Amino acid sequence: MRDAYLIGAGQSAYGAFPDESYRSLFRTAFEAAVESVPAGFDPDAIDEAFVGTLGVGGRQLGLSGPAVTEHVGLGGVPCTRVENACAASGFSIRQAVQAVKSGMADVVLAGGFEVMTDASSDATKYWLGVSGETEWERLSGTTFSGVYAQMASAHMERYGTTREQLSRVAVKNHENGARNPKAQLGFECTLEDAQSAPVVADPLTLYHCCPTSDGAACALIASEDVVESYTDDPIRVAGVGAGSDAVGLFQRESYTEIPASRRAAEAAYEMAGVGPDDLDFAEVHDCFAIAELLAYEDLGFCERGESGDLIESGRTERDGDLPVNTSGGLKSKGHPIGATGAGQVVEAFAQLSGEAGDRQVDDPVYGLTHNVGGSGGAAVVCVFEREVMV
Repeated sequence: MRDAYLIGAGQSAYGAFPDESYRSLFRTAFEAAVESVPAGFDPDAIDEAFVGTLGVGGRQLGLSGPAVTEHVGLGGVPCTRVENACAASGFSIRQAVQAVKSGMADVVLAGGFEVMTDASSDATKYWLGVSGETEWERLSGTTFSGVYAQMASAHMERYGTTREQLSRVAVKNHENGARNPKAQLGFECTLEDAQSAPVVADPLTLYHCCPTSDGAACALIASEDVVESYTDDPIRVAGVGAGSDAVGLFQRESYTEIPASRRAAEAAYEMAGVGPDDLDFAEVHDCFAIAELLAYEDLGFCERGESGDLIESGRTERDGDLPVNTSGGLKSKGHPIGATGAGQVVEAFAQLSGEAGDRQVDDPVYGLTHNVGGSGGAAVVCVFEREVMV
């Protein structure tokens, strides 16, 4: 199969935008992606598109993919909507890579969008809940913060993880998000702020939970046959992997791991021919602080039960050995469900292109993105490689 390359990526700001529509947000992201291609880009080169969205609020549930691609001028380009809850656009990236690798397309648009802030809190809670197990979780009143609170409690009981360690995730990601002009919560917080904030679902406080967000993100994937037309500094999609699991947390054997993430990571590492020790940075799915700690373990950054020690060590800070969530993560940057996975790829593109500003890590070669659907019913992992020209 042919190699696939990331040639451009862009996003809208994340936040609450009452004067924007899902179409206008997607246009902003699309135009940013086009403008980011180093040697220039003609949208007429796009052969296919994959667009991720959950459809919060019930807006344009049918044909929402063509609704946005037609709006940005991709008339007639085949478009598929991808829905895998919070991992929707992460899976749209995977579909784009598969289309390029198979030879069915040379240039593919992958992206996602969501508008979440124009609904009432009860309506938003309902739509978030549909990504959990419908009959026994959502209809019994269990919220996603409640599900992840169960995971946090189990991890604390089994491994001795502390609320302070959860809070360190928030402090780190807010520090990074404060440097990201696209971030919804672009301000710093202290350990005291995070630990003393109102409890949302014990042991999770407000600062342990990501916000609801409006936003969109897009990436452009090209084949090895045409990549030289767009850049002299190619970023290869070295590996991509995906996994699924039972949708309901109660249906799984353990509350302290997400097997879909582990399976996705193993497949991506194998395809890329690298391991976690080779990574220079990672964007992981931190919808709640405990989710980032679980990701450390599921992705092989540390052994089981050692994620609390890892966050305390400083290794995952921006100037550490393995910076995690330099964008601010879902916690600070925001979490517009359908856009989140593609938004992680936007940060990977910026870092590997050396365009991340004062978030820039030192001379990265390998970066990873990790996108989870629901509480772990689906996960997708991508490994990107900046090809060093000799």
